[in-house]
Amino acid sequence: MPLEFELCPGRPIGGKHPCFIIAEIGQNHQGDLKIAKEMIKMAKDCGADCAKFQKSELVYRFNKKALERPYTSKNSWGKTYGEHKRHLEFSHDQYRELQKYAAEVGIFFTASGMDEMAVEFLHELDVPFFKVGSGDTNNFPYLEKTAKKGRPMVVSSGMQSMETMRRVYKTVKQHNQNFTILQCTSAYPLEAEDVNLRVITEYQKEFPDIPIGYSGHESGISISVAAVALGAKVIERHITLDKTWKGSDHEASLIPSELAELVRSVRLVERALGSGIKQMLPCEKGCHDKLGKSVVAKVKIPKGTVLTLDMLAVKVAEPMGVPAEDIFQLVGKTVTEELEEDDSVLPEVVDSYGKKAKC
Repeated sequence: MPLEFELCPGRPIGGKHPCFIIAEIGQNHQGDLKIAKEMIKMAKDCGADCAKFQKSELVYRFNKKALERPYTSKNSWGKTYGEHKRHLEFSHDQYRELQKYAAEVGIFFTASGMDEMAVEFLHELDVPFFKVGSGDTNNFPYLEKTAKKGRPMVVSSGMQSMETMRRVYKTVKQHNQNFTILQCTSAYPLEAEDVNLRVITEYQKEFPDIPIGYSGHESGISISVAAVALGAKVIERHITLDKTWKGSDHEASLIPSELAELVRSVRLVERALGSGIKQMLPCEKGCHDKLGKSVVAKVKIPKGTVLTLDMLAVKVAEPMGVPAEDIFQLVGKTVTEELEEDDSVLPEVVDSYGKKAKC
């Protein structure tokens, strides 16, 4: 049984608990607080468990030259990359306002801390868990400091190797038992050939004592639903209100109807996964009673005859006799009553059979 832990208050993940669905707003809010609130409400209305943002303290995340470089992309919100990022960055007070709003609508709220100082702020904000974006997964000083804070962690693994992920696992595990690793490929949008869902099963083998999840950047929902069928306990998908908006993430994000369908499909697949125990279920009784086969007399069989296989056949019979799978058990046993050709062979007419027919 995979490790189970409480990712958010009252909301455990792993084991048989429902998949935890993160609606990644990121910076798809366009730097507009009103839009950010609309997206939180949308995530709640669509059935997601958590609305997530991306928090940066820019001077700790980027060096001066990175912030000063010209940024002429069609997605740019400023002449330099720094101006662009500052447009999209909410203040501490705005984060507190968003957190309060999320609580009012009834959805968990957190953010990826994109640098160590951002993590400090999120810790002060008392978010339920830390999300580690793929860009910081191999940032081991950051990982260690974040893990030591004791909050649950969700760690994406885009752009990493299995060797690095083993180090990540050991680093976090040393300080924090409550974390999950998400298979992720950092491309926007992500082509199916590059998703590599089989890594989920490899992670399950490598790290059997933690839940494994999936962070997807592909178009549509089918691949994310397939990840749940493979055992993903956390699903993270970017969301948007309009895929044509400025920003590189929108094209790979889910609009409200897609997010709602993802949640519905995930919950359907969870119901369909079942227990793994193969047995005839109550819902199959009608079909079994109508079409289930049992043993009949292939020829007339006098009372006292010792049965041989060539005396017996398997048919849909009325009444239902000895189950078809027990036909070989009848060989060598004696019938206590005469059977006409095509009669059902009932358990009570075979000496020493003693096995009741299945209902």
